[in-house]
Amino acid sequence: MVTVSRIVKSFLITHAVIFTMTVQVSAQRSSNPKERAAPLTATPATYCMGTHDVGRLVFGITNFGMIGIGEGRGLRVDCFTGILVPLGEYPKGSNTTYFYKGGLWVGAVVGKDTLVSTGADFNNQSREMHPVADMTRRSILNPDSPEYTDAISEQDYVAVYVDTFTRGVPNQSFDPIDNRSHKPLHIEVTQQSFAWSYGHTDDFVIINYDIKNIGPRALQDVYVGLYWDADVHFGQRNVNISPDPYGRKGITGGRDDLSGFLFAAPTQFETCDFLDTVAIAWTADNDGDWQVGGFQVPDVTGIRFLNSSLYKQEMSFNWWIYNYNSTYDFGPQQIKNYRYMGNGLGTPYGDRNKYALLSNGEVDYDQVYTCEIGPSNPTWLYPNQRVSYLASRGSDVQYLLSVGPFDMVPGASLGIPVVFVAGDGFHNISWNYSHNLRQNYFPEAYYEGVDFTSLVSNALTAGRVYDIPGIDTNNDGYKGKFRVCVLDSDFIDGQWVAAVAETTYYEGDGIPDWKASAPPPAPEIWLYPTPNGLRVRFNGLRSETTRDVFSNKVDFEGYRIYIARDDRETSFSIVAQYDRENYDKYIYTSLRGRNPRFVRMDDPFTLEELRCLYGGGPDPCADSSFDPLRFTRVQPYILLQFPDSIFYFETHDYNQSEFGVTTPIKKIYPDEPRPTSLQNVDPGQLTEDGYLKYYEYECYIDNLLPAVPYYVAVTAFDFGSPQTGLEPLESSKTITAKSAYPNNEWDQAPDEVKNVYVYPNPYRNDAGYRVLGFEGRGQEDRSRDRVRKITFANLPSKCTIKIFTLDGDLVREIKHNFDPSDPNSSYQEWDLVTRNVQLVVSGLYYWIVEDENGHAKIGKLVILM
Repeated sequence: MVTVSRIVKSFLITHAVIFTMTVQVSAQRSSNPKERAAPLTATPATYCMGTHDVGRLVFGITNFGMIGIGEGRGLRVDCFTGILVPLGEYPKGSNTTYFYKGGLWVGAVVGKDTLVSTGADFNNQSREMHPVADMTRRSILNPDSPEYTDAISEQDYVAVYVDTFTRGVPNQSFDPIDNRSHKPLHIEVTQQSFAWSYGHTDDFVIINYDIKNIGPRALQDVYVGLYWDADVHFGQRNVNISPDPYGRKGITGGRDDLSGFLFAAPTQFETCDFLDTVAIAWTADNDGDWQVGGFQVPDVTGIRFLNSSLYKQEMSFNWWIYNYNSTYDFGPQQIKNYRYMGNGLGTPYGDRNKYALLSNGEVDYDQVYTCEIGPSNPTWLYPNQRVSYLASRGSDVQYLLSVGPFDMVPGASLGIPVVFVAGDGFHNISWNYSHNLRQNYFPEAYYEGVDFTSLVSNALTAGRVYDIPGIDTNNDGYKGKFRVCVLDSDFIDGQWVAAVAETTYYEGDGIPDWKASAPPPAPEIWLYPTPNGLRVRFNGLRSETTRDVFSNKVDFEGYRIYIARDDRETSFSIVAQYDRENYDKYIYTSLRGRNPRFVRMDDPFTLEELRCLYGGGPDPCADSSFDPLRFTRVQPYILLQFPDSIFYFETHDYNQSEFGVTTPIKKIYPDEPRPTSLQNVDPGQLTEDGYLKYYEYECYIDNLLPAVPYYVAVTAFDFGSPQTGLEPLESSKTITAKSAYPNNEWDQAPDEVKNVYVYPNPYRNDAGYRVLGFEGRGQEDRSRDRVRKITFANLPSKCTIKIFTLDGDLVREIKHNFDPSDPNSSYQEWDLVTRNVQLVVSGLYYWIVEDENGHAKIGKLVILM
């Protein structure tokens, strides 16, 4: 368990943390700096919001510097998919919220002016950044897609925006301190964000800001910050709740959060203990919203700068609690730098106060320690006692994490990589909050009852994705910072000398790599309905031939087939698996300074490889009597020539490797030989739709309900890397899952309109369809009236559905237009909502289905509400 040490906390309470070294800023003058300035009255590009949702962390990101939906600013819909963007959710599908909004802040001294440009501000909808190019989306998932070009992750978003538009733009900002409208710095920001679905990378999203001075004047003492308003609570936005008077949020919670700054966390390698610098600002619910049966919001989220050279600058972490009453608007203030922020001690109003917060070089004490700040504290201003009591126990907190200073001449650029990261299991003791903060005030004991382990691990993993430790990216001989752990020593000439030591790199070489260890690509998948079942076909060419980006090995191990009734990751259950027959070798190691143990050091071995190594007879490779599983931990294998060489074997995974025998997965073309080349392929080696036959597989799933759709995913997984300690990785279930209805036994000739039918008919309000799982699965946050459905089945792939009252009034018209090859082409759902967006009433209705050739079928439908 990782907890905040008392030493670190006391240090943060009594001292400001100052970093003094500098970071390099690239500078390049244009031939005419005045030509670089964006026009002040030009028209911005289209405002857009995308959704990061491939991993467990889900939130919206814009092309004008804001992250999350916040008040919306007129944007709540993903401009790529047309789907409503949720408040920041973690984990995906849990209906919990960990993030409201945030955004980029950049401040600088320009001549005699102190200016700040913001991508998001507190409790208002003003805009100071505006797009100059359409937002783009990229992905490494499909090499045949146009989005694949230049992609870095499974889900990239790229945006370019400037702060130079001052007229003719929506929601213009106003500085209430200087009594003026927004005054630009003249900067251009290229924002790139990256997300992955892999098991070790799906808890964070990396955002890289490239900030460029496009104006004619130098920007001095530049500070860059990330403003964050988390709001942790169960549920998403509730339109039925009145807006929060303190922030107009209109949400169900998020007013009892705690925030803080974790500078370092302990780590261990072998027998050596180290401290890892994480420098992460975090937010969590104060008590995890404990209910009988468990926590509703047990996790924690945070922000961290990724480039370790930024830690050599001055770093600031400042939190505050907004209140319209200036007496209660509060944030920690050091006595030597005391400043009224425009509405009190907390919320920074106007550019002057925002810049003061960006540049103060202070790391505030954790929110939970507010009550420990007494009137005689030599460093921190004594807080209002009512505010102090509430802040220490949870409130609607906001914060700013910032770094600087930098100087930027015209044309200079500055790169700031950050990660928005989440961690599981922050809360694990139900009574921790009530015993240690609410009823009593024992903040040290409270911290002992929470766990930062997952958050720290994920934050460090994000750093390794950004810049891989031990990799010399630019081939200059430097691989990054490393540690040496001494495992064994000899006493020589009166002193101990290291005899056995292991070196581990914990930082990269400072050159971004943007690479995550990845599983094999998921196979291509097709679904074909069968009576009360589905036929799953997939092609694993890419899965079985793609090399790992780090090891350069083809590390494919096998496939898993999953099925679910909705597309949430937690809903999927495994129905079939294939994995290669191979074995792990565990070697007994006994060194001073290290506990004796069996360790897996190599990649899995095939049976043939083990027989050649350890079989008997004149031809060991032909020794069919050698069975690696005869040698166990209790009765290991001992090499006769080397009695200190002791090891045993275990199956790697389940060795379900006989198609159609130990696994229901079968090869469609079992006699097809492996192709000798993937470039020069004989046409006879290809299926009718152009796929290599050797990599074609199928599996039948039977005994399914024909009236509901099922989601099926086929994943590929590798065998991991014992050398790097990386566990086996598996491709995402949710990203590539496809849905289909199993056929009813009477489903036939869907191309003929005469075979159309409707179910359930009658539709009964008292039938409990939602409870039985026939509607509303995965939509628990929606009201019952928004998840009702009636299904039209056995439809032609292209037709028009019309529902009428007995009086002939049109209730709803639905255009059904599917590719005939789509397994769902013969089904269409109706949500029982009229064309006037009203719920239908009880009654008898007529429906008409008409195909493209004018053929029609008329039927009756009874609805009992």
